[in-house]
Amino acid sequence: MALTGCVSTAKSIVTAPFKVAGKAVDWTTTSQDESDRNRGRAERKAEQREEKERRQREKEQRRHRDDK
Repeated sequence: MALTGCVSTAKSIVTAPFKVAGKAVDWTTTSQDESDRNRGRAERKAEQREEKERRQREKEQRRHRDDK
């Protein structure tokens, strides 16, 4: 009975570094889902920026057209 506890404790001690290393890898790597989500967010922001610039150009063109 006492030996079972020792084996269990020894197993926990031996496997602990691998569990910690696995967690560290999970925290430092980006999953495919996260990567897709980030790429989509970046594309939406770029589209919004382009749309804003397009509206500003059109506004400038109207202003110059009205000045003539």
